[in-house]
Amino acid sequence: MNRKIAFAATLIGGLMASSAMAEDITVFAAASMKDSLDAVIANWTAETGNTVTVSYEGSSALARQIEQGAPAAMFISAAIDWMDYVEGLGLIEDGTRSDLLGNSLVIVSHEAPAAPVTIDANLDLIGLLGDEKLAMALVDSVPAGVYGKEALTNLGLWDSVAPNVAQADNVRAALALVGLGEAPYGIVYSTDAAADPNVAIYGTFPADSHGPITYPVALIKEYSSDTAHAFLDYLKTPAASDVFTEFGFVTLQ
Repeated sequence: MNRKIAFAATLIGGLMASSAMAEDITVFAAASMKDSLDAVIANWTAETGNTVTVSYEGSSALARQIEQGAPAAMFISAAIDWMDYVEGLGLIEDGTRSDLLGNSLVIVSHEAPAAPVTIDANLDLIGLLGDEKLAMALVDSVPAGVYGKEALTNLGLWDSVAPNVAQADNVRAALALVGLGEAPYGIVYSTDAAADPNVAIYGTFPADSHGPITYPVALIKEYSSDTAHAFLDYLKTPAASDVFTEFGFVTLQ
């Protein structure tokens, strides 16, 4: 009996020690990464026991929060510019920045088209909209909105549709406007379109109509830790890459 008690005590002590060793890190990530990163984190937690708390928002808002001292150990931006901004403030840990993922830009519709259309200078987008709205993330700050405005401008379509644009705080909010039928069309990433069964891809923007859609990642030196380094390494493993690819991202590692 005493041996059983001793064994049970040893087992409980080991479990408590294991639990005490588990760590949580905070990650700030672009809203468009939610589904894929949640899946990666679930695998990471199952393998290591460590947990990750994620704040998903537009990259511009996250960068500003980091600037103000928000306790993020890692930042994953949907645009190089906002990572440059944080790095310019001297907040990134040296040697931890790299380009993690790539994406593409699409127009989504609430009602599925007979077939995806070609998006070029001949697209009668204002004719499609009529008096309705085109949902976009904030066009002067949130990457998906910036890319979208750039693409429409380069195709000569921006001036005609600008009065009809309904701007949302981030790309997932823009997606929701289309998914709920509050806007018939929206501009989002292709990975966002795949996340909502209530939207369909109307067409894909030519890659040369906007700058490369790149997601850089880096650790924030004030809140970096061994666990944060380990999770950063995990994001670049084949296991994580397979998940990101499954959700439609292009891996750049």
